[in-house]
Parts: sequence; C-alpha cells; structure tokens
Amino acid sequence: MRVKLPSRLGFGTAPLGNMYRDIPNDEAIATVDAAWESGIRYFDAAPLYGAGLAELRLGEALAGRPRDEYSIGTKVGRLILDEHEDASQRDLGEKGGLFEHGLPNKIVYDYTADGTLRSIEDSLKRLRTDRLDYVWIHDPAVDFHGDRWHEVFDVAMEGAARALTRLRDEKVIKGWGLGVNRIEPCELAIERADPDGFLLAGRYTLLDHAGALARLMPMSAERDLGIIVGGPYNSGVLAGGTHFEYQPATPELLARVARIRDVCQQFGVDIRAVALQFSLAHPAVAGAIPGASRPERIEENQALASAPIPAELWTALKSQGLIAENAPTPD
Repeated sequence: MRVKLPSRLGFGTAPLGNMYRDIPNDEAIATVDAAWESGIRYFDAAPLYGAGLAELRLGEALAGRPRDEYSIGTKVGRLILDEHEDASQRDLGEKGGLFEHGLPNKIVYDYTADGTLRSIEDSLKRLRTDRLDYVWIHDPAVDFHGDRWHEVFDVAMEGAARALTRLRDEKVIKGWGLGVNRIEPCELAIERADPDGFLLAGRYTLLDHAGALARLMPMSAERDLGIIVGGPYNSGVLAGGTHFEYQPATPELLARVARIRDVCQQFGVDIRAVALQFSLAHPAVAGAIPGASRPERIEENQALASAPIPAELWTALKSQGLIAENAPTPD
C-alpha cells in the first residue's frame, strides 16, 4: 500500500482549530500529548482548521518529539493570509461556521502550483518541522465550489497535483492525494494523475459507504492506493452527537442511527466501537483519524478500536440492511 501510517489510528486535528467551541490552549496541547502517550504516530492537519490555529498548536505540542518517530499530513488549496476577517462570515462550503472561534486570519482558495508550494512553506513554519510526510489537496469538490467545481478541480490537477507529484518523485514528501468528502473527485484524480491515496471524510462509515464500497475502494485496491478514513463517526452522529456532514442530522438519519444503536445494544457493544472498526476493516484502508478535543477521548478511541465485537452483530446489521452485504467486517 502506497500510503503507510506508523499507527493504525491517527489523530485528526480539526478540533484543535476550535471547531465548534473555544478550546483552551493547554487542553489542546494535553490532547496531543495524550495521543502521543497512547501510541498514535500519525497527525493530520490543515491550514483551514482555525485559520492556522490547529497547525500552530500541533507544532507546539510535537516540538521536541523525535521527528523520525511520527508522520504528519497536512493539506493545500487554501492560504492563510495576514489580513483579518470576521471568522463567522467565512465561506467554507459545508464547513461554514465550524471555525468561528479560530484565528481571524483571512482564508483564500489557491490550487495553483505556486500556491501549493507557498502553502507547504507556511505549514512547515506553523508545524515547526522541516518536512511533511503526506500532503492532501483539500476540498476541490462540489460541496465547496458548486457549479464551478470541475473548473477548480482542473486547476488543482494542473497545479497542485503536478507540484506534489514532483515533490514525491524528489522524495521531499512520501505521497499525496485528495482530502475530500466526496468520492467523485477521487475517481477523477485516479484518471488524471498519480495519487498515492486519499483522505476520505465521512464516505466510508456505518452510515455512508455504498458508493465508496462499490467504486472507490476497488479502484484503490487495484492500484495499491491507501485510504485514510476521516470522520468515522460522521461529524459526531455516530458518537452520541446530532451533527452529520457538519450540519444538524435529519430525523430520518437519526432514526437510522437509532436502529444501528439498538442492534449494538442487543450485543452489549458501544456503537462507536462498531463505527470505528467498520471503517478500519476494509483492506484498502490504511488507517482512521477520529478527531478529539479532550485528552480522555484519545484513550476512549484506542479502547473502541480494539473492543471485542461478536460476528453475530455484523450479521444482524447486514440482515437488517443497515450495512452492505459485501462490506468487509472485522474477523
């Protein structure tokens, strides 16, 4: 597999960018420390998360850690400027409003080759490191660019993808791909370029996996690409929350979650364990990166990833049409 993570579970740092709430800095640093102590060695960031705040906090928390013992992934496609703007008014597509407690720096889209190199240079400074392992082209998809997304995608393939391919071939980075919430851009990227894998958020989960299972996963497996599953709890709705796709979940979706939870309770298993282990079970998956904003969540995720789940539970979910019949499940 071309995307290889040093730990099966990674740490998604979006919460460090003050996603949903204003997180004290010491709590954010303590959460990264807890991830390290638990054995997590892959950390995924993005300039978008809090307009640079997540990268700054991750860099602070990892400063002094042996660089050869962990991997960092971050993203390109958005630049963080010194100019300020009202964070609550940012146009972030589906992610609008998520980071209103982040830094006030202005965020602009830039998928060109020059913008990609500038973004990497800026991320290196915020992360206090001399190199990146994986770089993901962030959100060149319909949910952020509407009818213009194909035009934006073309720029990303001609600009960012070519620049990242060169950096990989020169061994400056280990690999690149897309970081998206949709499978269609991933399919197009495979046709147009030579990605090493994808960071796919929310599209290979208990609630939403049919499209990826039928199309992207076979394409990736055939080419030995690696999928990192982001959002295995679908923005929290599979972990006791009420958000799906960064928005309040619909009554229909909440009813489906309730049906899945009922099956889990019949077998005495936490629905979060079922969600996390389902996402990890596909052979094309290199790892998963559940986010956490509190240190205690780290230990919980590690325990959930290894919690025993009887085979009968998976059979029950399939027989009730709650997961696909052909979906791989843990042994």
